[in-house]
Amino acid sequence: MHIWVDADACPNPIKEILFRAAERKSVPLTLVANQPIATPPSRIIRSVRVSAGFDVADNHIVEHAEPGDLVITADIPLAAAVVAKGCTALNPRGEQYTAENVRERLNMRDFMDTLRGSGVDTGGPAAFGQRDRQAFANALDRLLARLAPG
Repeated sequence: MHIWVDADACPNPIKEILFRAAERKSVPLTLVANQPIATPPSRIIRSVRVSAGFDVADNHIVEHAEPGDLVITADIPLAAAVVAKGCTALNPRGEQYTAENVRERLNMRDFMDTLRGSGVDTGGPAAFGQRDRQAFANALDRLLARLAPG
């Protein structure tokens, strides 16, 4: 098992939770971004810098992730691609994407894009807070207990 992180938009508190969990469970962790990402000194934690461009980091993750891996992302199209590949996908607020819910999320995302494109103010996601961090940490612990026991 390997943990892949769509790191460009991943909140720093989530990265810190992931660093601790990867070390605790001895699970390799790779952060993928188009900018330099600091990682703690570790034999199992690394970052990969990809070139700038639309979906370059996402494509890198899809290309390298294997069935059974865990992908951390808020990007719904990336989540759909890795779930279809047999990976588990979790967003930074602790919601797991599944084959059942990712299609619904894609449809809602496209609908909201259409509304925004026609000038409707749809707002944005709520501010990322302590409750989100806790929900992510709890979901991550449950997934790691199932996917990477030991």
